[in-house]
Amino acid sequence: MGSADRVAAIEARGVGMVYNRKRTSLVALEAIDLTVKKEEFVSLLGPSGCGKTTLLKLISGLLPPSAGAIMVEGAPVLGPQRKIGIVFQTPALMKWRSVEKNVMLPAEVLGLERKKSRQRAQELIDLVGLTGFERKYPHELSGGMQQRVGIARALIHDPSILLLDEPFGALDLMTRSQLNLELLRIWSERRQTSLLITHSIPEAVFLSDRVVVLSARPGRVLDILEVSLPRPRTPEMRVGRKFVELVDQVSRRIGLEYA
Repeated sequence: MGSADRVAAIEARGVGMVYNRKRTSLVALEAIDLTVKKEEFVSLLGPSGCGKTTLLKLISGLLPPSAGAIMVEGAPVLGPQRKIGIVFQTPALMKWRSVEKNVMLPAEVLGLERKKSRQRAQELIDLVGLTGFERKYPHELSGGMQQRVGIARALIHDPSILLLDEPFGALDLMTRSQLNLELLRIWSERRQTSLLITHSIPEAVFLSDRVVVLSARPGRVLDILEVSLPRPRTPEMRVGRKFVELVDQVSRRIGLEYA
């Protein structure tokens, strides 16, 4: 294995984040140490307000940390970069743009070649199961379909790292379950390093190689749990004994902290 292969996709070293306001300061994160390997799928679990979204913003370069350093593929994060794609809690689609044009938006912003970007947009629309909806507008799509557009949009510039900020939290259980399978399929085909924020323990276990448990604010890494389920993952695994045991293990670890 070459030295380039050993470089972590994401590495946080002693990362802290303080939001300074007029009369007070809010410590969101404290002494975060975390490494995500290339092509790994990792989930972040923790209570609301513990700094999960803040950590994703720091990794993506949308915010600078107050302390410590973040490296992406061996280089310090100094601002937003093309190698990262982000899927937000809500898809935030432009209502006046069609599915195809919403997917192509980052390519336009980055000034990528239009013909190739349009071909790639079609490939991604096919990949997320929206073939035939290219000319539809957001108001004509269900919530799950809109989130599929958000995933395709995040992949249009071919990032090596995908950050997902609780993208399925607002969806009904059946749609969420289906999109879990779609996300796994996309990850299996593309192998983008993925870091997912979720409040669902079963979702984290089903999707991930490892689950990172964060404390209440200020967020600190309490534990990192390996998910010893074989890949490829199948829907049947979610009712299997090993899966139930892993969900229980993570639940008990969280329960010890938040009881």
